[in-house]
Amino acid sequence: MRHHMDRRTLGRYGSHRKAMLANLAANLFLEESIVTTLTRAKELRRVSEKLITRAKGNTLHNKRIVRSRLPHKEASHKLFDDIAKRYESRPGGYTRIVKLGYRKGDASPMAIIQLVE
Repeated sequence: MRHHMDRRTLGRYGSHRKAMLANLAANLFLEESIVTTLTRAKELRRVSEKLITRAKGNTLHNKRIVRSRLPHKEASHKLFDDIAKRYESRPGGYTRIVKLGYRKGDASPMAIIQLVE
């Protein structure tokens, strides 16, 4: 039974999953569009949208929380200086997932996750 199973484990233990999602979020903020598997994109959406919402409130407390969850310095600077200002009037829905089809090697469903304009 799957009572109260609210996130995907992605076949990794907790600290590895947290580090992987932090690295994916940093790449998303730096590149603004990345190609990954569909399940990783869906989990990344949860992480990145919470970080963007946190960055919109530009306080020292929010900067420390984002910095603890996103250990990439350039990505956090871009998040606060550029991305958060872009979405000031938007109440949510900062990312878009576009399905690409299946990967040739193992038939995993692939997707592009990108920041919306």
